Amino acid sequence: MEEVRVEKDKKTTIFLSGNIDSGNASEVEQEINNQLGESLPPDLVVDAEDLKYISSAGLRILLRLRKKAPAMSICNVSSEVYEILEMTGFTQMMDVGKAYKRISVDGCEVIGEGANGKVYRVNNDMVVKTYKNADALSEIQNEREVAKLALVLGIPTAISYDVVRVDDSYGSVFELLDTTSFAKILANEPERMDWCVEEYVKLLKLIHSTDVPEGKLPHIVNKGLLWVNRLRERLPSEVCDKVEKLFKEAPDYGHMIHGDYHTKNVVLSGGEVLLIDMDTLSVGHPIFELGQMYNAFIGFFESDPEGIKDFQGFDFETSKTFWNKVLKAYIGTDDESYIKPIEDKIKLEAYVRIMDWAIRHRDESEEWVKKDIERWAETITDLAGRIDSLDFKCVDDGGADEPDYEELKIEATVANLPKVMEFIDGELEKAGCGMKQQMQIDIAVEEIFVNIANYAYAPGTGEATIRVSVVGQPPMATITFIDSGVPYNPLAKDDPDVTLSAEERQVGGLGIFMVKNSMDDMIYEYRDKQNILTLKKQI
Repeated sequence: MEEVRVEKDKKTTIFLSGNIDSGNASEVEQEINNQLGESLPPDLVVDAEDLKYISSAGLRILLRLRKKAPAMSICNVSSEVYEILEMTGFTQMMDVGKAYKRISVDGCEVIGEGANGKVYRVNNDMVVKTYKNADALSEIQNEREVAKLALVLGIPTAISYDVVRVDDSYGSVFELLDTTSFAKILANEPERMDWCVEEYVKLLKLIHSTDVPEGKLPHIVNKGLLWVNRLRERLPSEVCDKVEKLFKEAPDYGHMIHGDYHTKNVVLSGGEVLLIDMDTLSVGHPIFELGQMYNAFIGFFESDPEGIKDFQGFDFETSKTFWNKVLKAYIGTDDESYIKPIEDKIKLEAYVRIMDWAIRHRDESEEWVKKDIERWAETITDLAGRIDSLDFKCVDDGGADEPDYEELKIEATVANLPKVMEFIDGELEKAGCGMKQQMQIDIAVEEIFVNIANYAYAPGTGEATIRVSVVGQPPMATITFIDSGVPYNPLAKDDPDVTLSAEERQVGGLGIFMVKNSMDDMIYEYRDKQNILTLKKQI
């Protein structure tokens, strides 16, 4: 239920609740003005703790308030509403405080683990990734961005829908139903190893065949060159020069690399295989992925075989067997004479990586650490002398089905917006759409349909066709609006300058900007005397 309440104590506070959209915005603004009266304090506070949804119509109310109250602030903003305020520049023009609820992971099962944190199962449908860095908000934002990119490119993963406080750091919250890591399956159900190998390699090949737009992810070879340079005091210069040359000459196909691909970061969730812990994504040659994988299953545990149990939960024999099966399946042959040279290339990258890591993180005064480093140095020297290229053939698989869609034809009037929302929400719910994604789609649908209703056939009315399809794994929702009104390309409209101050900003123009920034893709064409606007969103 929408409600506006004003309290005047040391500061004047407006409490907003429910939804503020094009259907009720004028009434909400009138109620605010009635309760505030004539005088508007410059340090006005808007408490958004109970605000569930705000469209561009609601944002225009906030902007008008900010113009009258230069020191206005907004507090207790939910993650979903904060994302809208951040997207539209409100977080730059005023103080916006996000509400982070606290949760505990004490006693929770660890289902995933990476270089920067752990993933805990909190309940049946929620997991939380905690971060080692106490000030992890920038890491969380980066991981959400790269995970979103991976989803758009077709990699099955989960996007964090909330941020919480966990002890002295932060956590990302994910909706993952009945999630079990491949590590746990291998530990508790060894008879499913071949199934794990098949699914594990299928996902790995998908990652390595995924083209990444230039500049979206860092290049892994740059990290590799850092490892080599840090080893120049430990290895002969000719060895380092050779390894550096091999790294630089490894073909960069512009394909994705996960960077921490082991069995705790591949999970079975609700019957679907998903990739998690996405903050290590990069692009480059798959040898840099396979070297990391070798270390995760073999390299780190050659001198301490029991250590694999603490990390993955299964024994070293299981780990070696799994690695060998994965490598054969990935390369596509059981022929050891073909596999051995490729594995040598993998080991060269792996031992350079692990030697650099050990020097920086382990105590070399311990005899076993010293012996490990000496062994790796000898192996690197031997392999560098025999290997002339790190390249090898990769196998790509592909294929996609043509999407089906559901269709609604309806008169384009604002009064019919609830019917449109009911139609689209029904299709999204059937597809298992998450709450956050559904809210983002709802915002976009409202903006587009209201624009069609108000302007396409003005001053008259006409028909709009809405088509919805949800296909693929992970699912991609495609929503298409078709009308025969005045030709109008919303993508040609200039974006508002969200860096301007409130005094410089125009009140309107935020609707299409919000749609562009909340959807994964937005496509317009004018064909057969029809406006055709398509929105795409991974759900």
